[in-house]
Amino acid sequence: MAAREKKVKEESREKAGDYLKKTSDNYEQMLAAFHASNWNASATLAVQCAISLADAICVCEKGTRSVSQDHLDVCDLVAGLSLDGAKEKSKQLRKIIARKNLVQYECRSVHKADADKMVKVTARVYQWVREAVGGSF
Repeated sequence: MAAREKKVKEESREKAGDYLKKTSDNYEQMLAAFHASNWNASATLAVQCAISLADAICVCEKGTRSVSQDHLDVCDLVAGLSLDGAKEKSKQLRKIIARKNLVQYECRSVHKADADKMVKVTARVYQWVREAVGGSF
């Protein structure tokens, strides 16, 4: 069975700042929601932040981003970056993004423990991206 081709779009590296802005906005609001004990919102924002983080680092480093319907495909793009820790961070992104359906589409609410894990993992990836791009957001 042949490997499925990943759908990517070329983007100017100058656009990385736009993705970094989305990342920063989602991150700040994720933390605010978490501190307000709004577990559903903090988990939803963790997913959105993770996707924006992946887009930002891929555009910054390679000038491409995923346009696949499967949000997990972006994790493979991150794993292929030549940055220290890229493979580990792609696994962490996968943990967050894999919860997208549960968080955004299922009827059960997110519990504090789940939101806490998602926020902590997202914070680790956020810090890694900040360090990789020189903390410019």
